[in-house]
Order: sequence, then C-alpha cells, then structure tokens
Amino acid sequence: MIKPENIIRVLLVDDSGLARDMIRAILESDPGIVVVGEASNGAEAVAKVASLKPDIVTMDIEMPVMGGLEAIESIIAAHPVPILVVTALNGVRTAFAAMSKGALDVIEKPDISPENVQTLINKIRYLSKVDVAAHQRIMGNRDKAKPESGVVVQKGFSKVGVVAIAASTGGPQAIQAILSHLPAAFPVPIVITQHIAEGFTQGMVEWLDGGTPLTVVMASNGARLARGHVYVNPAEHSMRISAQGMIILGDRDAGQIYRPSCNTLLSSVATAYRQGAVGLIMRHGG
Repeated sequence: MIKPENIIRVLLVDDSGLARDMIRAILESDPGIVVVGEASNGAEAVAKVASLKPDIVTMDIEMPVMGGLEAIESIIAAHPVPILVVTALNGVRTAFAAMSKGALDVIEKPDISPENVQTLINKIRYLSKVDVAAHQRIMGNRDKAKPESGVVVQKGFSKVGVVAIAASTGGPQAIQAILSHLPAAFPVPIVITQHIAEGFTQGMVEWLDGGTPLTVVMASNGARLARGHVYVNPAEHSMRISAQGMIILGDRDAGQIYRPSCNTLLSSVATAYRQGAVGLIMRHGG
C-alpha cells in the first residue's frame, strides 16, 4: 500500500481528449501516480494548478484560448511546479522555447509501446521531485553572473583539449544556462550527449544555438572538432570521439535503457584525451 504522501499527483493539459485519455491510462498504470485533473487549454491549466496544487503538470503547447508557452510562464510565476512538455514532433521547435519559460523537459506524445510508457512514467517520477522555486532562483543567479570576458576561462583551459557534457532528464535547460555564459572565443570544443527522443535533437540544437555566442551543431560522422563549436549527439546514434578529434557516429548500443548513451561518449573522450578532457555530468537536483 502506497502512502498518500508518496503518491504523485498529475495535472494533464492538452486540447485533445484522446491524448489526455492515453496519457492518463499510461500514468495510472503505475500505482504511485494519480491524475488529479485535466485541462483543455492554458487558461484552465493556470486555474487548476492554483486550486488542485498538483506535484507536476504535463503541458501541450498548441491550444486554444491560451497556449502552452503563456500558461507555463503564468504558472511558474504564480505557483512554481514542475512542468513536462508533451508534444507532437511537429511542435518540437516551439516546445524547446518552453524551456526558456520554465518547463523542465520535453517529450514526444507517447504511444502505447512498453518503452514509451516507461519513459513517460520515469520522467514524471523524476521531475516531480524537483524544487522548481529553488531551481528558478539558481537559474536567475546564473543569468546575473555572466563572465566579463573569456580571459579567465582561457587561462583555466590551457591544457584541456575537449569538454564533454552528459545529461539526462531536465538537462536541456541546464545545458542552455551553461552555454549562454561562455564566450565565442571559448578555446576548446564541447561535445554533448543528452538523453532525448528521436526527432527532437535538431530542435534542441537550434534552441541552444540561439542562446549562446558559440556555434551549436548536430554532430556528423567524420567531422573534426573545432574550438568555439558545440556538437550535440543525434538521438539516433551513439557518438564517440577519436584521439584525432574526429566524431564517429555508430549504431545505438544494444541494451542501453537511456539513449543516446552518455557512457559511450564519456568513455571515448576519456580514452582519447586522458588528462586533457573535462567531463561534466548534469543531474537535476531533487
């Protein structure tokens, strides 16, 4: 028997009743999750967050009356709560804009495949533990702490050949905050593996590129790393870096639960660069 205080309470926001029914069925297949309400537009969502006080909100973007972006901004300002954007592939570009409004992560609208069911449940469980008010304070402080120049960064990186970042649920917003503070003359390349659904990587690349002086691109097989550039691992492939600074894309690793594989990237960078590598594993605080 699960104690009431351990039950995760979810508010579903989507203008499609069919989508809400599917998400409800998936979430309530887990005995530790209960759907406390539904909303068909952003205005309803804002009101129901205030009255129902859910632990987490799943939010669509394209809705009548009030869209998801405006709703997210209003909710975070008045009643900070974890928000997971659930969108169709054609809404990916706008979905990542929701990160700038305060959403923690984005996921494709699920089907009933076992893998997608478990992915959604895992994200709900993980994000529901995030203290959004504290998270917003931290992000706000970072915005005020931009470096005056790239001089200090370059001194500290005189012996570094590459920076590798690995991130899972909740990672895109944190990565964006880091990249936004780095100068265009950052002296080494950055490689990133972010757990993300297939079809979403390009949207994340475009969003990240718009918020940093660095050049953010989708990693391509055979490309050589260049300073001032950020290379994002395509969700469909594993990514390795050779000792010559070349990107090697391959088939996704069999048996990996989370994709693309952070371990594959970090291991290859450690082998290729040894003491000349800096690794950063992003983990959202609960």
